[in-house]
This record gives sequence, structure tokens and C-alpha cells, in this order.
Amino acid sequence: MKIAFLPIDNRPVCYTLPKLLAGIDDSIEFSIPPRELLGDLNKSANVDELFNWLENLPPQDKIILSLDTIAYGGLIPSRRCPQSFDEIKERIFKLKEILKKKDCEIYAFSSIMRISNNNFNIEEKEYWKDFGKKIFEYSYNFHKNGKTQTDVPQEILKDYLETRKRNFEINKIYLEWQKEGFFNTLIFSKDDCAEYGLNVKEAQELEKLGGFTKTGADEIPLSLLSRAINGKIKICPIFLEPEYKHLISNYEDVSIEQSVKGQIELANCEITQEKDADIILFINNFKKHQGEIVMGVDTESFNREFVTPDKPYMIADVRFANGSDNNFVKTFFENKIYDKNFYGYSAWNTSANTLGSLICAAKIKFLALKYNKENFDKLQITRLLDDWAYQANVRQMLKTPDTNELTLLMKNYEQIVSNALNTNINVKYSYPWNRLFEVEIWT
Repeated sequence: MKIAFLPIDNRPVCYTLPKLLAGIDDSIEFSIPPRELLGDLNKSANVDELFNWLENLPPQDKIILSLDTIAYGGLIPSRRCPQSFDEIKERIFKLKEILKKKDCEIYAFSSIMRISNNNFNIEEKEYWKDFGKKIFEYSYNFHKNGKTQTDVPQEILKDYLETRKRNFEINKIYLEWQKEGFFNTLIFSKDDCAEYGLNVKEAQELEKLGGFTKTGADEIPLSLLSRAINGKIKICPIFLEPEYKHLISNYEDVSIEQSVKGQIELANCEITQEKDADIILFINNFKKHQGEIVMGVDTESFNREFVTPDKPYMIADVRFANGSDNNFVKTFFENKIYDKNFYGYSAWNTSANTLGSLICAAKIKFLALKYNKENFDKLQITRLLDDWAYQANVRQMLKTPDTNELTLLMKNYEQIVSNALNTNINVKYSYPWNRLFEVEIWT
């Protein structure tokens, strides 16, 4: 099968992770643009060169497409870029003409512009550093009770609302294309959600118009990759805290149970009972609330026995956002885990991020026509060193993104992971966006 993939930007989880996932099955011919054409924290994608890449693609069976990359230059530029509605519209209609000639299935997603509840402007417009929380409060109150009173300066609020309106109108154009049958699948992603907000309101309006919305962002193209893989697998979700599966994860607006169900269905997999399952999905979910180590938010850790089953299984460790549950990993490593039944571990960022990427890996491995164990090994090394060793432990020891200090601190964890997976580890590290939030692990 020939699959082309246009990422959101050049972060490791957006660029190298999908390559690793597709590499689990050597029968997949995977095309992805050169990394330097994609955007980063401070730079937009080279849209003209990406048009050239798309035009020159050989015949494909499927294309996985981040529409924000072409429309705005990436996910972060979708909140920042100054282009007008008419300029963006011209871009996306050029994209449509190119894709029409490809005669293949198109799996696409576009973001509903997020509203972060903080005054950090690293990924937002400059004024977010002064008015981010107040804009969030305006958005929340406007949706909840129609309240428009705010002390955000009118010129700033006007700019913000015009940017939202531009993106929303572009999303409505995509929805019309969907109704024409242009897309095999079109997802509108909801990133960093609360119960109320203009982003939630827009999602509801798109749904009324017939659109499909999904909580999440960075994992959506991976879920679409799962969906594009021919075949269906039966998955049995088992919550390690079943009485708490109704609780809502950080940065999401649906329960963890609904999140699991939605990710399985989006991957074109089937939810079933344990006795009928191809793979068991264990979810290390949280009690009372989800923790977040880097933000200093604790929660009750896993505190009982966990024994791996005698059938295929995978583990979504979502007790904490942005990293593993150390107690669970310790218990998990006490098992002989790395055998034919192990289909993956993930604790990457949000619950949706974890689930979407994990299910994708498991589905590709289970259905692989030419299974590549080396790439599956690399994927598990990356997830455990990133999600557990780095995010849940080493990151808290660092003040600045220093690769030399990081390399020294990771050595002990590398040995533990090597023993657990019964494989040699030879890795290097970098900070692609020069911040502690994400690390790149080169295997």
C-alpha cells in the first residue's frame, strides 16, 4: 500500500513518529515531505514547496493530510498568521485542484482554533502574554451565558475574533468539500478543550452542519493513518480503575471512557469483549483527577499488582498527563513484557495523544504483511525513554534544554529500559524546538 503523509509541523511526534509507525510494516510505501519544508515554533511551512511535493508525488493509494499546514503554514501559525480569508481560500482551492488529479483516498483534518487558559504567548499571538487568561474567560462566559463584558482592549478582542472567524469559515469550506465526497474522512480537531468556549461553540455548529469533531490534535493524523490501513481489529478496553472511567482528562471535554471509545472507532477498529478480542487495551486511568507531574499536580498512583495476559495487549498509561505513572511502570517492568503478545506502551502528553498513537502502532503490527520488529523495538524504546524516563523523571531535574546534561541523566534509565525490553539501546538526544516540552530521541 502506498501512503503519503503531510504532517502538522516538524516536531518528533508529528514527523518521526509517523515514519516509525508506518515502518512497522515494510509492505507500506510511506512518503513524507522533507522535514525542512515544515514549520516549527517560529517558522511557517514552505507552502509553495509543499505544493510542489504534492504535485510530484507518484500515484498513491491514500493521502493523510494536515489541512492547517497548507492553509496557514502549520498548527501554531493557524493562530498567528496574518493572511486574510481570501488569501487562505485561494491556497486551499489550489490544494483541492492538485488533490483532484491524484485519484486516491484523502484522509484529512483541520483544527478548531484552541483557547489556552494561560498568559504564555509561546504558541500564540504576542498579546496573549497579557490577555490570554482574560480572553479565555471571555470565551468561556460568552458561550456559557452570553456574557460579553470584558476588560480586554477592543482592538485586541477584535483581532482575536476576526482570526477565529477566518479559520471557522475556512473549516466550513472543507465541510462543503466533504459533502461533495472529496474526502474519505474529514476530522475537525478540538485541541485543549474546556466545558465551554468559542472553540466548543464552533465545534457544536460544525456538528449541526454535518461535520465530525474529535477532541485532540497531534494524534489525529496518526488516527487517520490507522483508519487508512486496510483491515479491522477487535479491541477490548479494560480500565484499571473502572469505577472512575467517567472522569474527564486534562485538556479534554469528554470522559476517558468516551475518549477510548472515540479513538478505537476513529481507527476503524471494533470494541468487543475480552474473549473475542484480538488485542486487549489496558487503560491505567486516574482516580478523582488526572495528575500532571511537570505542573506539580499529583494524583493517586497505581498501587496494586499488574500481570500481563497470555494474549496480545497494549497499555495506555493516562493516570498523568505529559508523562508516565512511575508506580505503574515499576510494576509493569516486573513482568516479562517483551514477547509476542506485547503490542505497545504509551503515555504521550494528553489521553487522546496516548490513545491515538498507541492504537495506530498496534493495528499496524497486528495486520502487518511484512512485520519489521526493529522498527517496533525503536518505537517502544522511544516511548519509554520519552514518556517515562524523560517526561516523568528527568525533565523535572532540568532548568534549561541542555543535551549534555540530559544525556548523562538518561543513562540509568536507558539501562532499565534495555533490560525490560531485552534489547540493546544506542540513542542520542536533541531539543528540536529548544524547549523542555519535547525531546527528540534518535535511535
